[in-house]
Amino acid sequence: MKVVHVVRQFLPSRGGLEEVVLKLSQHQRRRHRCDIRVVTLDRVFSDPGAVLPSCEVISGVQVERIPFHGSRRYPIAPSVLHRLRDADIVHVHAIDFFYDFLALTKPLHRKPLIATTHGGFFHTNFAARLKKLYFASATRMASSRYDRIVACSDSDASVFRRIAPEKVVTIENGVDLGKFRSCASPARRRTLIYFGRLASNKRIDALFPILCYLRAFSPDWRLIIAGKENDVTIEALRRDAVRWDVLEAVEFVDSPGDDVLAGLLDETSYFISASAYEGFGIAALEAMSAGLLPILSRIPPFEALIERAGAGLVVDPTEPAQVARKIAHYHEKMDASWRADRERTLTFANSRNWTRVADAYFDEYEAALVNAAA
Repeated sequence: MKVVHVVRQFLPSRGGLEEVVLKLSQHQRRRHRCDIRVVTLDRVFSDPGAVLPSCEVISGVQVERIPFHGSRRYPIAPSVLHRLRDADIVHVHAIDFFYDFLALTKPLHRKPLIATTHGGFFHTNFAARLKKLYFASATRMASSRYDRIVACSDSDASVFRRIAPEKVVTIENGVDLGKFRSCASPARRRTLIYFGRLASNKRIDALFPILCYLRAFSPDWRLIIAGKENDVTIEALRRDAVRWDVLEAVEFVDSPGDDVLAGLLDETSYFISASAYEGFGIAALEAMSAGLLPILSRIPPFEALIERAGAGLVVDPTEPAQVARKIAHYHEKMDASWRADRERTLTFANSRNWTRVADAYFDEYEAALVNAAA
């Protein structure tokens, strides 16, 4: 089976979306012997001046890159149509120009279309009213031409069922269990880590007042922030840390590789995220696979992770003093239950393997091909 994954950003860009497409592609190649190509844009949004090679093999995956114009919010790249060639299945990731354009041009390319939601386009409050109108009209119309819309969380599924109730199925993202397996500190440490994209919807600046109040309970609380700059810079975060008088307790690590990140996890006990919006929360799940206990903002995907894992905290980052008290109490009471909570977290993360996810997608591909032949 020849599968073309269409996604606006791919490696060397780093983030949850890119990680999902890479891991899914690799497992489809190995497990199902699929012929995989990834079609993506020829520039990384965080470094728009550098044009990437038009063709490249990354981690065993064939990558083709195409030019675009317009903004990063809706990059326009009609030449994607010429890259579908002999594809049996076209798998579109996220809801953007590619989603709309490939639906509009389906009478021309005549390929079965599968889409994965990845949180839709509601990550920030930018143009919120316009987004809702667009979703109810243009996105609804585009969705009618997809064979299947795969929600990567229950919250995504509930949103997309409003416009395409018969087409939505939930397949939650997997996690690379080998990357950070059990590499978190086996002993309790008063150290928190956030890793992932440095983006405004992640509300990383909200972590500094939490740390400030935490240090009133114990001055040895620390925070590590590791990630690649997106629309938030490390320099801006440093200024926020200074404003809350916690800079000496914060370590910033720019664009760490997996080996570096694994070393940082060995120093920590908790993964913390104040994110305002997540399609799924892949970084949180990776952290849990390392043995970190999650401290996550009160949004549906995170609440689902905590509930299913049976360990960790759901918090409201807008109440930093209350969050700090909750974390400090949680840490102190963990004397008796530390190992049990850590084991519950590891067991839950280990159940989210990519083999299961790849099998579920392959079933959807086969169903779409059968429908196309009917």
